[in-house]
Amino acid sequence: MNKKIIKYSVALLPVLIMVLLAILGTNSQEKKLNQDKSLFNTLTPEEERVIIYKGTEAPFTGKFYNYQEKGVYVCKRCNSPLYKSDDKFDSGCGWPSFDDEIPGAVRRQLDADGHRTEILCNNCGAHLGHVFYGEGFTDKNTRHCVNSISLNFIKEEKQMNKKAYFAGGCFWGVEYQFKKVKGVVSLNVGYMGGHIEKPTYEQVCTGRTGHLETMEVVYNPAEVDYETLAKLFFEIHDPTQANGQGPDIGEQYQSAVFYTDEEQKQTTEKLIQILKEKGYKVVTQVRQAKEFWIAEDYHQDYYSKTGKKPYCHFYTKRF
Repeated sequence: MNKKIIKYSVALLPVLIMVLLAILGTNSQEKKLNQDKSLFNTLTPEEERVIIYKGTEAPFTGKFYNYQEKGVYVCKRCNSPLYKSDDKFDSGCGWPSFDDEIPGAVRRQLDADGHRTEILCNNCGAHLGHVFYGEGFTDKNTRHCVNSISLNFIKEEKQMNKKAYFAGGCFWGVEYQFKKVKGVVSLNVGYMGGHIEKPTYEQVCTGRTGHLETMEVVYNPAEVDYETLAKLFFEIHDPTQANGQGPDIGEQYQSAVFYTDEEQKQTTEKLIQILKEKGYKVVTQVRQAKEFWIAEDYHQDYYSKTGKKPYCHFYTKRF
């Protein structure tokens, strides 16, 4: 065989491997989505074509392209909140466009074409569309190009569940305490605040990823408000310990509140000020929520599975 041909073939080998892995990954994702059908909303064949098999609806045809109502866009497959109407804008591209997502709601991965960035529902993996950067449409310089068929919409007056994120040491104990609260719909433990995607527990434990062990609280504001949840957070861990929580020492155990909007931020700062006036030297960080990565299954609902009790999370009235 000609040496030039051999050299050229060897040079192409890494590219061919990447393409093959992308195809296999896509097939694996599709298989998982199909296996999980019974867990989610029933889809029409056209919805499946886009949401499961990563198709695209025709431009300028989607229900939400020129939709102007105030509220929240949710995943058609699992009802998870994805985008707020305040972040929607007209890009003229033919599909609904958003310059931001609800923190932790959207997952990004390399598209099968090897160039674009695909966006998916972080809860169920449903295909939403693609995200683009640097186009200059808004100050955030980001455009989530989303298929209308991947979305449902909840008007503002009908909105129900909201999310809050708290980091207070080992997430097992934080979760244990919040399970008792009426109005809490669901809880997930995971990781937030770091600089790598899809961190594992082992990576986070090194203290080098920047992630904190974090709990996601989905709650019904008609039954419990954010301030009640935030007060509980400050009363079930020690907000004055800077190097961890109890015997758990390390960056991943720092105390922090990740706020999703200005109201949550202001409420948290107000509570911290009250505690400081009471003499507590609060070191809790107040940070904007970023992407939330759900932890491995064995961490979820840990104390219920094992029958054990928290070793460093106990209720102490502070307000």
